[in-house]
Amino acid sequence: MMGRKETVYPALIWDEDQMILVDTAYPGQLPLLRAEMERAGMPFEKLTKLIITHQDLDHIGNLPTILHESAQKLEVLAHAVEKPFIQGEKRLLKITPEAIAQAVNSLPPEVPEEWRAAFKRTLENPPKADVDRTVGDAEELPYCGGITVISTPGHTPGHISLYHRPSKTLIAADAMIVADGQLLGPEPQYCVDANQAVQSLKKLTHYDIEAVICYHGGLYRGDANRRIAELANG
Repeated sequence: MMGRKETVYPALIWDEDQMILVDTAYPGQLPLLRAEMERAGMPFEKLTKLIITHQDLDHIGNLPTILHESAQKLEVLAHAVEKPFIQGEKRLLKITPEAIAQAVNSLPPEVPEEWRAAFKRTLENPPKADVDRTVGDAEELPYCGGITVISTPGHTPGHISLYHRPSKTLIAADAMIVADGQLLGPEPQYCVDANQAVQSLKKLTHYDIEAVICYHGGLYRGDANRRIAELANG
């Protein structure tokens, strides 16, 4: 993306009855998602629900494609504030004309003109799909042993994180990142409200967390509770 290789980390949660994909990667990455599901022994056909943590392109990228490809009806969950953006009723907050121009101009010169034009079209017409159910702060989802929705605004206004109780795993989405093995706070340049994003971390200190999955950086294991408290008070 934009001249560099980038890895993102959607999460898959499952039990005997449900298989839930949290976020859907960049547009065009469904084959990669399907391959990773197969590698985990959980084929795409078992998917029952999608949780979208927020509106950014790398999180909604394959949402309509997944819904189209699935043989069964999939339920889509997201925060009410993010719903109109995901459904295409409002323009994605970070996809401004200036941001589009900057993204296109940052492509390497060797990128063919037709690819450049296709990239620009994707940004101008981002994926969209209906949200079937809205979720809110502290809501308990009765799936896979229990998933708690944590409202963590700042990166976007309706950003959510998820706490999977049985595994004591926090799916942080973009509330935090992992870089060089270290758990770090939200990246200010990608937040609509950087101060609010840091304040949101205080909510995470109320949970017993043994592992954190960040959308950018992947899995963090360590003294997560202590580290999150440091970030929240930093």
